[in-house]
Amino acid sequence: MLIPELIAAGGLLFAFEHATVAGKLVLSLLAIVSVFSWSIMITKLRVIRFARKQNARFLAAFRQDRQPLRLFEKNARLPGSPNFNVYRAGCQEMTFHLLGSPEVDETFRARLEIADKISPAQMGAVNAAMERAVGETALDLESQMILLATAVSGSPFLGLLGTVWGVMDAFSGVAVAGTASLGAMAPGVSGALITTVTALCVAIPAMFGYNFLVTSIRAMIVEMDNFAAELASDFEHKFVDHGVREPALRR
Repeated sequence: MLIPELIAAGGLLFAFEHATVAGKLVLSLLAIVSVFSWSIMITKLRVIRFARKQNARFLAAFRQDRQPLRLFEKNARLPGSPNFNVYRAGCQEMTFHLLGSPEVDETFRARLEIADKISPAQMGAVNAAMERAVGETALDLESQMILLATAVSGSPFLGLLGTVWGVMDAFSGVAVAGTASLGAMAPGVSGALITTVTALCVAIPAMFGYNFLVTSIRAMIVEMDNFAAELASDFEHKFVDHGVREPALRR
């Protein structure tokens, strides 16, 4: 194909036709990075939207009843809800200290009504279980984000590598040909610059997606912390004995 026809077809096509083997290899790597980054962004966006929906359903059901263990007693299941993960971990630990077992059976309510309240030290174990659940759920939400961050920071460097390599080859070709005309240099430089353009097209959407996802995940982690505090407060009022016996005075 003639150069004027390539230019008429589009600058990117013209640049790709004149890219070196190294430049095309970089373009292939950038294409792979782009596929991974878009897959992660779409998947994480769906996970976050589903988690928000499930959180709303869970909180509505949880706040309908003043008994914090009611949903646990009913064996409720809300997969995908980060707050429910915290709730389940807290209820399992609380039930273990109250009844000696986290299992729920037909006698659960009767045993719960006659169970003795737990001590503040045992309540500390319940809080620790909820904190572990918050941490584990946060890690699940943040999984694969390192790949998206790598796409944001690494793609421009890959593009720069391809551009520098292509410009180096273009100048080497000019030196071998012995002519420094614009027509001799332009195709090679154009082929070199396409890697930078492609890298920016990969990095810019990944950057916006990463910032949005990180902000959403952090907000969800804060919501989990707030719910853990709310659940701990309910447990404190219902099941914790804060009575402290005063030592007898010596005569």
